[in-house]
Amino acid sequence: MNFSLTQDLSIYHLAVGGQTPLQSLTLNPATLLSLVRAQIDLLIEQQIVATLWVKLPPGKIWQSELARYQSSMGVSGIIYNCPTSSSGREEEKDKKSEACIPVGDSISVQLLPNSQLRREYFLMVLSPQFCSLILAERPLNRAKNNILFRKNIHKNLPLLAINTVEGTIIQQVLAGIKQAQAPESSPIVPADFICPSVPEPTLMNQLLIKQLQRQEEMNRQIMARRVAKLQQRNQTLENKEHLKDEYLINVCQELRTPLTHMKTALSLLNSPNLKPIQRQRYLQMLNNQCDRQNSLITGLLDLLDLERNIDESKLESIRLCDVVPGVVSTYQPVAHEKGIMLAYTVPTQLPAIWCVSGGLRQIVINLLHNSMKFTPNGGQVWVRARLQGNHVQLEFRDTGIGIAENEIPKIFDRFYRVRTGLTEDSSGAGLGLTIVEKLLRRSGGYISVKSKLYEGSTFTVHLATVGEKPGR
Repeated sequence: MNFSLTQDLSIYHLAVGGQTPLQSLTLNPATLLSLVRAQIDLLIEQQIVATLWVKLPPGKIWQSELARYQSSMGVSGIIYNCPTSSSGREEEKDKKSEACIPVGDSISVQLLPNSQLRREYFLMVLSPQFCSLILAERPLNRAKNNILFRKNIHKNLPLLAINTVEGTIIQQVLAGIKQAQAPESSPIVPADFICPSVPEPTLMNQLLIKQLQRQEEMNRQIMARRVAKLQQRNQTLENKEHLKDEYLINVCQELRTPLTHMKTALSLLNSPNLKPIQRQRYLQMLNNQCDRQNSLITGLLDLLDLERNIDESKLESIRLCDVVPGVVSTYQPVAHEKGIMLAYTVPTQLPAIWCVSGGLRQIVINLLHNSMKFTPNGGQVWVRARLQGNHVQLEFRDTGIGIAENEIPKIFDRFYRVRTGLTEDSSGAGLGLTIVEKLLRRSGGYISVKSKLYEGSTFTVHLATVGEKPGR
């Protein structure tokens, strides 16, 4: 069997162009689906054998309704199924989605190119007992962006719709289809077929009940989705509040510690029998704790500023040889004072990399500062850059105290400081590595760590070259 059209055709215009005026409704695809389901429910419950002239949006959820009717009625009903897309890739996509649903004795209707039916969806039921027409048209301005509509077919985009059971209107539509069909096409219904002018009251009551049931079901589903979405939002807000509370608790604890040490030093300085050497030690304690307090406040302000602006910060193209040597040279006096051998190798031919504006200098300062801080007198620190695939690697290697294996996953947490017992330096804020990781994440890079207790550490920064898209 075959069916094709030789004239352009609009079911919508055939329905509204008759003597009996029809009022269009504005509804969304979800409501259209509930109307289609109610119609199929009625046909199955009443075992009405009908011919269906149908064009539904693409997707399994729509085609499954046709499969449901066919599976219940066997081969008794015939479905004339119009394609849901124009041509090319979209048509292939729709065919694949429909191929998953067996639709029994279904006849594909061949449409003319750029047919008006492309903008219409409908389900027309033709049976001596019962005839009906559910029809929806996409507004013309939306048809201009057909791909956008297809991507959002299940969203609440408005459709102009008609739902009627008046036999004269349906007979008028059927006559228009017959006039537009090709001569060699098989007839849709017998030549003497006449739609009942008005369905039996029992069928109308049943149809109304089915529509109300389906609408109620749809409302429940919508309400359930809204409740789930609200619960998810509430959970997200609760998690944020919990993280905020935890963050504030950590900040208060970190700020309280140096204040406690300063208060202790001040009380000891008031001792009348204090010796000069003790006074000097307590004054040094005060100085150290003031430095720690200042470091904490500065680190917190830097981190808050970074978190507030990180998403809007722009990436810049920069070369390592323009930043690394200058930072290393500022640490040479510190290295000389501690007896640490500090060296770097940054080839000038390395390609430029992507990094947050001003972020590369901050990354190098934080990582180099840590290497120097945890490397004892007489140790060594190397900074080396090299090209590895599509990334430039910047390596910071030292012969310092190292990091225990179970501590490595924690070192990027806020306020976390490595405690080995080999150093008394606790002046850091424990925020440097947190800032480094956030800068790298925004830059599309990442950092890896290798360390062994008492044998030193290696921090390796991986940054995408300018020729590559930022991202891990």
